[in-house]
Amino acid sequence: MKVIHLISGGDSGGAKTHVLSLLQHLNRTITAQLVCFRDGPFADEARAMGIPTEIMAGNNIPHLRKQLTAYIKKGEFQLIHCHGSRANMVGALLRSSTGLPVVSTVHSDYKLDYMGRPISKWTFGTINMLALRNLDYRIGVSDAMVDQLISRGFAPDRHYAIYNGIDFTPAPPQGDRLAYLRSLGAQVDADSVVIGIAARLNPVKDMSTLIRGFAAAHSDCPRLRLVIAGDGEERELLQNLAKELNVAEYVTFAGWISGGMDRFYSAMDINALTSLSETFPYALTEAIRFHLATVATAVGGIPYLIDHEANGYLFQPGDWQTLGRYFAMLGNDDEKRHAMGDKLFEKASVQFSIEKTVDTQLHIYQEILRRHARPKAERDGVVICGAYGRNNAGDDAILEAILQEMRSIDPDMPITVLSKDPALTRLTNRVQSISRVNIFAWMRAMRHAKLYINGGGSLIQDVTSRRSLWFYLANIRIAKRMGCAVQMYGCGIGPVLREPHKKLVTKVLNRYVDTITLREPDSLEELRAMGVTKPEIILTADPALTLPCASDDVIDSVMLRNQIPPHGNYLCVALRNWPGFEAKAPLIREAVRYAYNTYGVTPVFLSIESRLDPSAARLAAQGLDIPHYFLDRAGDASSMVGCLSRMKGLLSMRLHALIFAAGQGIPLAGIVYDPKVSSFLRYIGQEHFADLEDLQQDTLYAMVDHLMVSAAPEEQAATVRHLQEMEHGNVEIARRLLES
Repeated sequence: MKVIHLISGGDSGGAKTHVLSLLQHLNRTITAQLVCFRDGPFADEARAMGIPTEIMAGNNIPHLRKQLTAYIKKGEFQLIHCHGSRANMVGALLRSSTGLPVVSTVHSDYKLDYMGRPISKWTFGTINMLALRNLDYRIGVSDAMVDQLISRGFAPDRHYAIYNGIDFTPAPPQGDRLAYLRSLGAQVDADSVVIGIAARLNPVKDMSTLIRGFAAAHSDCPRLRLVIAGDGEERELLQNLAKELNVAEYVTFAGWISGGMDRFYSAMDINALTSLSETFPYALTEAIRFHLATVATAVGGIPYLIDHEANGYLFQPGDWQTLGRYFAMLGNDDEKRHAMGDKLFEKASVQFSIEKTVDTQLHIYQEILRRHARPKAERDGVVICGAYGRNNAGDDAILEAILQEMRSIDPDMPITVLSKDPALTRLTNRVQSISRVNIFAWMRAMRHAKLYINGGGSLIQDVTSRRSLWFYLANIRIAKRMGCAVQMYGCGIGPVLREPHKKLVTKVLNRYVDTITLREPDSLEELRAMGVTKPEIILTADPALTLPCASDDVIDSVMLRNQIPPHGNYLCVALRNWPGFEAKAPLIREAVRYAYNTYGVTPVFLSIESRLDPSAARLAAQGLDIPHYFLDRAGDASSMVGCLSRMKGLLSMRLHALIFAAGQGIPLAGIVYDPKVSSFLRYIGQEHFADLEDLQQDTLYAMVDHLMVSAAPEEQAATVRHLQEMEHGNVEIARRLLES
């Protein structure tokens, strides 16, 4: 593989480190040629690192384009990789003259690159933005950067995330710590706990918040010291602030550190970062190499590195009170400080190493080249329609599972999702999405797709809404008329109560659907009762059964964020508002009190639908005089699966809470407000459920007893494993329809 990298040659900081370290390691596997638009220290350092480097200087852009086009063709390069605004502009011009795919790594927020320089922002900033939009692909140096670009209207399926990786090989001994700190001017002794930060002293780094937080912490932990490595226009202002807050003698302004940062970080106890905006700063990973506890703002890609309260602390920009509390906590607790540093090192050394970065970059190149070589076809890809974009974790999990399975068939196929909130769906799933009400857009998508998927869940029913039934049936009909194959994917059917609706369902499904895969047998009976016989009908399982569990650090962080100790004896309760629920809420309250008093399990009320479920949980918990928790913000599907894996049992009205927990082998009991709940439980061999309207206190106590005395529910686990195998039938049918 031969890749040409374009860069201005005047870069510094994180962008410089990223490009040079990446190219040095890439050249061990592929040819990664660097072209700079000026000579100087950047190019000199590249040459010293063994990176093949060319200089093509000058401001004559047409001449530069011609020169580079000839150079690229002669060198038989396969891909153009740009870094920075000038390179992006040139790369956009090279697309047509070379016919090669062009990708840009976005190292920072292009809207902030010319902060304080309005003329440059209006000229160079505008040119860079237009160039970025005209490139084929973009790489953000964090998932947060990718999210930012997508939220600004860039194509969601043409982005990749890469993280600044470093070499985590243990550094050699760095010498006497106290002597080094004193050489910087710090007043320290053997008992001092030293907070360090390495950053420019400019407004974006928000050092005033750092000093205010330090001053607040120092009053609670007098052995704290602060050392600031860096310089900039705000130095005098910050020194005056330290004097004003009476901490000047404990704050050291060390200026720029020469000779590398290893000596600096090895002398610190806590690493801090207070920036208003970041991508994924080396200032964190370089410090993590020395097992430093870390406190940082929750901006950019930092939350992907730090799992709050599990291996570090995050705070919102400008919140110096919270920052001070974390500083004091770490300063006063040596054991916690060391444990946090060790846990963060364990994660970073695996997920954010230079080896990981290089491997990610190579995979990105391979995918871009594969996509670029993909033959253009009149029909290609899939349109997926379901109850998406409604902040319902169950429906979002179905979409996540279907997308994973479509990408397992063909990782490069175009996918379009119809959603109530297309902006949210684009951002969450990084897939093209259009509004459910934009009929012309989704008809256009269907005209070019091979397969239309009516995506999971109980979409064909008229209990919650008649209009939604009409909508989904209309979509099925239009998709078929537009030439798509049509699959109803791992879905539930019914109940359909009105006779006219039953006739409509029968007519549309018999005429316009190729294959229906069902998640449980009751839906099969519902179809037979309505006379749906023309489509191929296959019993499979719910796609959400295949979703993975999040890592332990992520689960810990989610639970701590909801003020729940990560490891305890918990009974999970998942409820929803439904006619008749209010009258039964006191029974549920008594049942969880019984569980706590009898078995010592603390209730955790889980919200699957973030807008509606919290009110049901609080109604059931009203007046509860035992410890209890609310898990309102569980994150994505894998995080929710992970949280459920920590529970001793689940009492649930919500179907997808049952599905998530079943996949983790958690004992289950259901409160049935809809036949789909009892259908699933029967399908996995569970008979511990009761209808909401018939719910009695003794029944709930018996459910609690079942949950608590069920050791490992081996039969349930075996059934779920079988269902997970059956679920593959969904994707095999989709594969067959796409191939045909």
